[in-house]
Amino acid sequence: MTPVTGRFQIALPKRLVDLYAIHGGDAVELVAAGESIAIVPARSRQPELSTEERLRLFEETSRWLDARSWPVTYGVDEERGWTREESYRCGGPR
Repeated sequence: MTPVTGRFQIALPKRLVDLYAIHGGDAVELVAAGESIAIVPARSRQPELSTEERLRLFEETSRWLDARSWPVTYGVDEERGWTREESYRCGGPR
């Protein structure tokens, strides 16, 4: 348990400082999390994207995936000469 000083300051436990590689002078964000407060290192937060930017990236990725030629082979693997089901019956872990 960490006490709060008269100036409303707290000391972070060393195990958490080491675990999250927090250094003196680093910024942290205090986030309300229901009945608790989360301390989030500022560098770990992803920049917020606008709705327009998210949609643009989604459309770009969708076009990229559609342009790829994905071979769908669920039967016999032509290079190996066996089916996926046969591989489950072959021995076990090596």
